[in-house]
Amino acid sequence: MKIGLVCPYNIAKGGGVQEIVLALQKELEQRGHVAKILTPEPRDMPDFHRKDHIIFVGGAADFKSPLHTTSQFSMAADTYGITQMLEEENFDLIHFHEPWVPMLSRQILSRSTAVNIATFHAKLPDTVMSRTMAKVVTPYTKAVLNQLDELTAVSEAASEYVRSLTGEPISIIPNGIDLTKYQVKSRAKTKKGNKIILYVGRLERRKGVEYLLHAYSQLVTRDSEVDLIIAGDGPDREKLEYLAADLELGNVTFTGYISEEEKLDLLSQADLFCAPALYGESFGIVLLEAMATGVVTVAGNNPGYASVLQDLG
Repeated sequence: MKIGLVCPYNIAKGGGVQEIVLALQKELEQRGHVAKILTPEPRDMPDFHRKDHIIFVGGAADFKSPLHTTSQFSMAADTYGITQMLEEENFDLIHFHEPWVPMLSRQILSRSTAVNIATFHAKLPDTVMSRTMAKVVTPYTKAVLNQLDELTAVSEAASEYVRSLTGEPISIIPNGIDLTKYQVKSRAKTKKGNKIILYVGRLERRKGVEYLLHAYSQLVTRDSEVDLIIAGDGPDREKLEYLAADLELGNVTFTGYISEEEKLDLLSQADLFCAPALYGESFGIVLLEAMATGVVTVAGNNPGYASVLQDLG
């Protein structure tokens, strides 16, 4: 089959949806299908221009979501260009990720002659801002739902919003990772240095990193031979660095954005992985990655993370 994977976010930057879309594309190709990613053109990272499996449709704009996440997402694209692209590609199936995010999904859906399926990833937090945002996008989302043949979500938490808008069945299909990718990293390491607590993710309020810093400040009063590595970037990085300085935390390292290989290396070195997100998580791919590497993993008590960290014994 020929399959299109629609990602409304900047495909060149890290994020759960982007990681899943890229992994799906790779796996579908390995299974003998032709799979291409349809996504807005990033404002930076031009290396993606050389990838044959990525088709840029329109541009991207910065947007602060109800989850307090700032990211680039799809803007309106040239409608003639979309029509021409769909005619040339002639997809058998198009898989829309986060179709409620304006505007790319609706523009493609209105012109698609393929089988159209959707996956919902996000859980909107119960805040005034998110409820206001939901009112704005609900008419748009309802129009999109009418054009989809099948609906899926990565968790029950991720399905809540769309379930409130339709009586159609929604299949829960949890995210997955390539276990071999994370298990090839050896857990054997010299114990000459300090123990390591690791955080990987965006640096924004809902991720709860400030609480991790405060907790760490209490820990080091009892055990000074513990390092904290905070990997990732985001709008709160400078504020969090100031907080670490105010708390006089000498063993905290802010790495900034890291590559996939660097993430694997850090996971292989860590003794404890901590993801203290407060809300807005519908799943938690990073938790799967940490557990697959064999790292003891703790996380914030939110519905998405709770759906991953389950006692199945």
